[in-house]
Amino acid sequence: MAHSQSLTASLYQQAQKAIDQPFSLTPALIAVIFLLVTSSAYQSYSKRQRLAPGIPIVGLDKNGSVKAARKRFIPDARGLLREGYEMAKGGLFYVPSPLGERLMLHPKYIEELKSAPIDKVDFVATFQEMFEGKYTTMGSRSTLHPRVVKAQVNQHLGDLMPAIEEEILDSFADVWPECDDWTEVMVADKFTQLVGRVSSRMFGGTKLSQHKEWVNTTITFAVDGFIGAQKIKKYPHFLRPIAAKFIPEIAKIKNHYKLAHDLLIPMMKERKKTGETPMDLLQWMVENAKGEETAEQFIADVQLKVSFAAIHTSAAAPTQLIYDLCEMPEIIAPLREELKNALEKCDGHLTKQAFNMMPKMDSFLKESQRFNPLLLITMERLVHVDYPMSDGFVIPAHTSVGVATQAVSMDPKIYPDPEKFDAFRFAKLREVDPERAGKMQYASSNPQSMSFGFGRHACPGRFFAANEIKAIMAHVLTHYDFKFPEGQGRPPSLGVETQFLPNHEGRVLMKKRTQGL
Repeated sequence: MAHSQSLTASLYQQAQKAIDQPFSLTPALIAVIFLLVTSSAYQSYSKRQRLAPGIPIVGLDKNGSVKAARKRFIPDARGLLREGYEMAKGGLFYVPSPLGERLMLHPKYIEELKSAPIDKVDFVATFQEMFEGKYTTMGSRSTLHPRVVKAQVNQHLGDLMPAIEEEILDSFADVWPECDDWTEVMVADKFTQLVGRVSSRMFGGTKLSQHKEWVNTTITFAVDGFIGAQKIKKYPHFLRPIAAKFIPEIAKIKNHYKLAHDLLIPMMKERKKTGETPMDLLQWMVENAKGEETAEQFIADVQLKVSFAAIHTSAAAPTQLIYDLCEMPEIIAPLREELKNALEKCDGHLTKQAFNMMPKMDSFLKESQRFNPLLLITMERLVHVDYPMSDGFVIPAHTSVGVATQAVSMDPKIYPDPEKFDAFRFAKLREVDPERAGKMQYASSNPQSMSFGFGRHACPGRFFAANEIKAIMAHVLTHYDFKFPEGQGRPPSLGVETQFLPNHEGRVLMKKRTQGL
């Protein structure tokens, strides 16, 4: 158990090292490069970017160069995006990045782009670019899992919750320290392990959630992909096909797929043989697969990729939330009071009705996300052709576009006093304007709140994730007291290009509550 408890900590330390270290070439790589260059057999496939005229570029130095800004983008995209948004007064601007200048759009263009043809305005390409999908396999054009999540998971959230509550109880018992007295806990690592189990319960029942190798591989698959992507980004594009063969994390990815095949394919065969139809993602994918999707290996591959999207994103939220609570402990009592009232009226269970009775909890999640979103840019698309907008502006071909979501969320014209963390900001807005209450919810997706994306590619699992995160926080609030160790403040989030990750080095002192709520 000690090994699994330190697993994610060591992995994230490796990730940080991958970000910080410059690329290096082995003698074998140098020899291969020499052959490639001297034979002129390898041509760069990158296309020259054209910038739209008249659009400002943030971060230029006094000589008008973008080099310094491109380097700054890796650790401080958040600062660059805020500067650009303020400079352009919410309008169009370019933000330099290592892959070129990204065009940040005004939210007014979102309605037009959300339903644009995929062959012209590509959603998956940006994800594959971020995680170097050609080498890490991250990013799938399959529509099987979003279809199933929208049509099955979202329609059965209430049915899924009893199993999720049970898995949360079991997981805390197995993963969390005893905490009979004040105990230092690396919460980011613990939440990652815990969410790995809880999500696996929805993926394939207890056969997955209690399978330690599966849970570990769902965690390490994502981290190997992340580290592998950061390492391969150090190399020029024309060298990456060769460099990939020398990067250990990319080499490990095939082992994760093998475990997924060895575990999931027999499960599918056994269910088909017995006629068992459990209520989980695996079964729903089997039932809804079409054409090439019906291959068991295809479904197993998709299941592993879904774990990448689900686990680390859902684990990030409670980590940020508990950091916020330790920094602002005055929020804790109102949340506990609301939770107590909801559970008393719902027989002690987190039903749909109970969740609806917790607007303060929902608001707290949304305000925390406003300050620490997992992605600083959302609605990212790669525009393959010159694409005209209704007002006459043309997005040049081969342009990466997006919305500076975190910068938008700090706009005083949208959110008064935006620099103030107001945990119950959205609960109060729902009271003032009940007709717009739906747009103020944590899982909502609209032009003023795009942390989950927007349009047809908005995160389909955000409703399940919202319930999962709230259930985890309900358990923490019920069973633990917590605070920062003496002298420690809120651990700063880690910026890695467009990602804004919780600090995995942060520690929290925790102690079991004897009186419950």
